[in-house]
Amino acid sequence: MAGTMRGLWLENKQLSLRKNLLIPDVVAGEALIRVRLAGICSTDLEMLNGYYPFRGVPGHEFVGEVVAAPEQEAWLGKRVNGEISIDCGECASCLAGMPGHCENRKTLGIFDYDGVFAEYVRLPIRNLHAVPATVSDEQAVFTELLAAALQVQQQVRVRPQDQVVVVGAGRLGILMAQCLKLTGCDLKVIVRRPEPAALLATLGIESASAQEYRERSADIIIEATGNAEGLALAKRLVKPRGTIVLKSTYAGDVSLDLSRFVVDEITLVGSRCGPFEPALRLLKLGMVSVEPLITGRYALEDFESGYQEALRPGSLKVLFEF
Repeated sequence: MAGTMRGLWLENKQLSLRKNLLIPDVVAGEALIRVRLAGICSTDLEMLNGYYPFRGVPGHEFVGEVVAAPEQEAWLGKRVNGEISIDCGECASCLAGMPGHCENRKTLGIFDYDGVFAEYVRLPIRNLHAVPATVSDEQAVFTELLAAALQVQQQVRVRPQDQVVVVGAGRLGILMAQCLKLTGCDLKVIVRRPEPAALLATLGIESASAQEYRERSADIIIEATGNAEGLALAKRLVKPRGTIVLKSTYAGDVSLDLSRFVVDEITLVGSRCGPFEPALRLLKLGMVSVEPLITGRYALEDFESGYQEALRPGSLKVLFEF
């Protein structure tokens, strides 16, 4: 499909709108997707601060429609979203069933692979997931983020008797809380502002300030702030032999005294991407609520306003409409 398209371009920590980007060529095994909605996430914001030295089209949360799929015509016209790791399928990690840790991987809109803040994006067919007809575009654009929220329960056993604390009431924190609520655990979300507390209350989830929660009392802490203060708080709240799950990327180095991790035998777990199909199933069944997290919708031409809204304290999910 020859021609040009509009898209955002990131280079040297600067973002600009380009109207003459080439529409990607696709070959057998790939799909060309017309983007319908795309979401700004914390990684997109951190990339402006140099999280990765990326040059190209950013963005990885999306829903779109397949417009070309050589030798895979059954995909034409389908609404899809896609996993962000582009793996080689041949290295030791891929052969061991861990394509997300491919030794040669590229990452959609983050590392060596153009992303979804453009009118079209290409992806391998194996990365695609068909969106159920009853799931709206506004719901489907949350699939990657919801999958990341579910990954916590893929890595850590959460029992109904566990005291679980989510530190950070942003978009990912609120989605993780909704998923964790389904386990029946004793759950609280640490908040700093009344707005997320009110939203959590509508979802039947209890919140508390850091000062209200007793130190060294939580079995599992999920740290979702991406800042040093949140990590220090997680360390203070977790009980001996408890678990801290790191669910945010950090721009730059973080200073941390590890002595208590050794003395109290605390488990530290890094957590990244997660399973798309269960995420789509939760959306289809209405078991999580995502629409209240949308705090802004912008045309691509208004990307500066969109990014400003995404950076505003209290802002949750900002979408680009195509």
